[in-house]
Amino acid sequence: MIINGVQIDETFAEAFNMRGTRVIITAQNLKWAYHAANAMTGFATSVIGCGVEAGIEREMTEEETPDGRPGVSILMFAMGSKVLMQQLETRMGQCILTCPTAAAFSGIDSDEKINLGKNLRFFGDGFQTSKLISAKRYWRVPVMDGEFLCEETTGMVRAIGGGNFLILATSQPAALAAAEAAITAMKKIPNVIMPFPGGVVRSGSKVGSKYKTMFASTNDAFCPTLKGATNTELSPEIESVMEIVIDGIGFDDIAESMRVGIQAICDLGETSGVKRISAGNYGGKLGPHHFKLHEIMGGNSL
Repeated sequence: MIINGVQIDETFAEAFNMRGTRVIITAQNLKWAYHAANAMTGFATSVIGCGVEAGIEREMTEEETPDGRPGVSILMFAMGSKVLMQQLETRMGQCILTCPTAAAFSGIDSDEKINLGKNLRFFGDGFQTSKLISAKRYWRVPVMDGEFLCEETTGMVRAIGGGNFLILATSQPAALAAAEAAITAMKKIPNVIMPFPGGVVRSGSKVGSKYKTMFASTNDAFCPTLKGATNTELSPEIESVMEIVIDGIGFDDIAESMRVGIQAICDLGETSGVKRISAGNYGGKLGPHHFKLHEIMGGNSL
């Protein structure tokens, strides 16, 4: 498949099951909503080392938020419900409770509920109060700038992590510029996040290592400096590879984000320096969700 001069490999991205939740963070203005959200989603690029994968999904207007203030929605994903619950409570206490004017609300409905402010209320040392509105419980915790308002619980749903694609280009600047174009387009798609810095990861990994303590290591087949030392997947002109990883609520959400991201890169044309789009998989052994690039891009060559 060739789209606007860019080759799309006949391969698939392999993704796995996760548990996810959404939290709506509001504040006096967007600046402080972002301060809270950025802190809460910090150090959350990969479950390999961070416990959760998290990111800002989108901005929300005063008409969309529960308290009529500007805000942002964040998504958090983990490999299991216990880890997700622990990480959510810890990050809420350290990043939202502490942030001036910030409040937090459930952003997703589900039969499964996890704690949002249920235990944070104890910070109020007995001075906290609650309100039950439309069958939802909210806690008001006195703090030095006034009070911290938080919904008691939020929903937890089954989700998918690890959707991805690889950008193969003739130079590092070309690969990064293409990745930036893709991320700009992908951020318009709801229900997904790209958890790595700026949405892009340069240190794509493979399962296993020569070192017993490492269960993941550099994806040598896609490292340009190792073309002569390993079983490379790169042709001579490829000098840089960038990866975009996507977590999402559902399969279709991730597939659509991949489609618009890849299309944004192809729209740049072959003069951009991008030669191929590929994907990371482990032969179907890592996860049950397979995002086939040719199917996602409609099966048409242009």
